[in-house]
Amino acid sequence: MSGAPGSRNLITDVAGLRLGHHHDARLRSGVTVLVGDRPLRAGMHVMGGAPGTRETELLAPDRLVQDVDALVLSGGSAYGLDAASGVMDGLRAMGRGFAVGGLRVPIVPAAILFDLNNGGDKSWSQNPYADFGRAALEAASVDVALGSVGAGFGATTARLKGGFGSASWTLGGGITVGAAVAVNPVGCVTMGQGPEFWASPFEQGGEFGGLGMGVADIVPVTKLAREATTLAIVATDAALTQAQLTRMSIAAHDGIARAIVPAHTPFDGDLVFAVTTATAPEVDDLGLLDIGHAAATCLTRAIARAVYEAQSMPGDLLPSWHARFGYAG
Repeated sequence: MSGAPGSRNLITDVAGLRLGHHHDARLRSGVTVLVGDRPLRAGMHVMGGAPGTRETELLAPDRLVQDVDALVLSGGSAYGLDAASGVMDGLRAMGRGFAVGGLRVPIVPAAILFDLNNGGDKSWSQNPYADFGRAALEAASVDVALGSVGAGFGATTARLKGGFGSASWTLGGGITVGAAVAVNPVGCVTMGQGPEFWASPFEQGGEFGGLGMGVADIVPVTKLAREATTLAIVATDAALTQAQLTRMSIAAHDGIARAIVPAHTPFDGDLVFAVTTATAPEVDDLGLLDIGHAAATCLTRAIARAVYEAQSMPGDLLPSWHARFGYAG
């Protein structure tokens, strides 16, 4: 696949996209919001066995509404679905949303991961996630922090802290592809007991340490079941239809399987959204093949970057990658 990472190596290399985070250190949880300068055509696909979602049925190719105003990735398990309400409030205040009956109804699909047992204080008297969602929307920018931020703030993997990651790729013909991901799987992102990442064959420019391949020794998974899920968004500027975006999201799931072992388990709610700004040309089937492959590769790299960039904090139940392997970074 010819091309190179975009100038930021972030999903916001797709022009017209902004991404914002909000998290709470006491709760050890947070929210990430992707928003476009204008509504985004979207699709999605779920391959995990335990998803938690809101308004994702709208994204099937045969539905009336083709575009979304924002996408939400949230911690908090089912409580986190309320983050979309805060995003809706913020978008409505901006005058954005689907026009119906003289009103505007923002379309905000959301997906959640489980981070309730990560050591944070979850004894709130009122669900905080709507406020988190609105704050993440208001923080949206082309400059995106990685690691222990947003929806990845309280995330974990089988043996290490998880986190939030992103990566991008520029293809020929002016087409850009990007990925963003909150990494909280049952499985492992590193190989055996070593620091090397399953994603290493796809690494670009030492973006997660440049360590190469390790020993592919599959160790037993020790993370408790039902405390998982990897949530991703892949994006492009190619003018894809909703059916093509659905195919892009399906292809992108390969990126999860290349970076996490095991992936798509009965206890993960693995989900990939796909969006387009539709500012680049339409593509034929061969072009869609390239975009799907690029999306999967970006997602593989973004998953490794999420764990590589995670920061250590007091009270961590699992070490960060840098703390575990002694790299100063």
